[in-house]
Amino acid sequence: MRPRLALVPGEPAGVGPELCVRLAQQAPAAELIAYADPDTLLAAAAAVGLPLRLRDPGVACDRGELAIVPVPQPRPVRFGHADPANAAAVIAALEQGAAACLRGEMQGLVTGPVNKASINAGGIAYTGTTELLARQAGCEVVMMLANPTLRVALATTHLPLRAVADAITGEGLERVLRIVDAALRRDFGLAQPRIAVLGLNPHAGEDGHLGREELDVIIPVLQRLRGEGLDLRGPLPADTAFLPRVLAGVDAVLAMYHDQGLPVLKHAGFEQAVNLTLGLPYPRVAVDHGTALDLAGRGVADPSSLFAATALCAQLAARQPVSASSGR
Repeated sequence: MRPRLALVPGEPAGVGPELCVRLAQQAPAAELIAYADPDTLLAAAAAVGLPLRLRDPGVACDRGELAIVPVPQPRPVRFGHADPANAAAVIAALEQGAAACLRGEMQGLVTGPVNKASINAGGIAYTGTTELLARQAGCEVVMMLANPTLRVALATTHLPLRAVADAITGEGLERVLRIVDAALRRDFGLAQPRIAVLGLNPHAGEDGHLGREELDVIIPVLQRLRGEGLDLRGPLPADTAFLPRVLAGVDAVLAMYHDQGLPVLKHAGFEQAVNLTLGLPYPRVAVDHGTALDLAGRGVADPSSLFAATALCAQLAARQPVSASSGR
């Protein structure tokens, strides 16, 4: 049977709602249930000139139809103008969709782009959806971005560059590598994942002449985990690690910080790139772009990333064991 996926559009005033409308015109490989404000989705459909009929969960949907769990907003949407008064509804939609996954009612979560500034302006301390979902599930997670040719996980995420070196500890790096290895085995069906690990410093530290993080932190962790059977390569100099001959046979790359690995991945295929949260008890895949307030309501936003996120989430969900509480 097709997996059931919770679909959360994200920022109401951004492109998320209209991308969900475009997704509803397709024949997806999953049963989609949107957690959103019904009026916002209907307004998005009208703005882009596409049909949309909202149905109750459990009702079979044709093209142009979408099942919905209503999460009302206190203020009507104005596309292109994020309203902090709607911040609580954005968070509620994320939490409700994720809670349904934790209960086994949904087999995966697909999320659109969220406006962090608007949520914080609405009085909600918010650092990111990845962190929100991790707290809700009570687990540790890793961010990975992927496209059809490359997977890049991050040892650190949204930190100032000057804080990165102090954030890379032996304990933290070991935790990240264990989560990435386990997710590649469970979610992607890889019996022996091969992970390329980048160094932090230029030339991977050049034997300590350009920094000691490789010698003091990264190499000891890699050696210890190799002794347990993990297939880890590196630390590799980041400036040559993405050459095709180096990546041949590699299943994922672990970058030490955000802009070390993600520019390469986005250059290799931004439109098809998606954002995964590894370590959750369910698959979560998000689009790899922002709210694009300047494009919202104009019908010109590219839906490729949401289509790719939905397709990948459906594939990952199909590999998960069926929960007794899901009734499926």
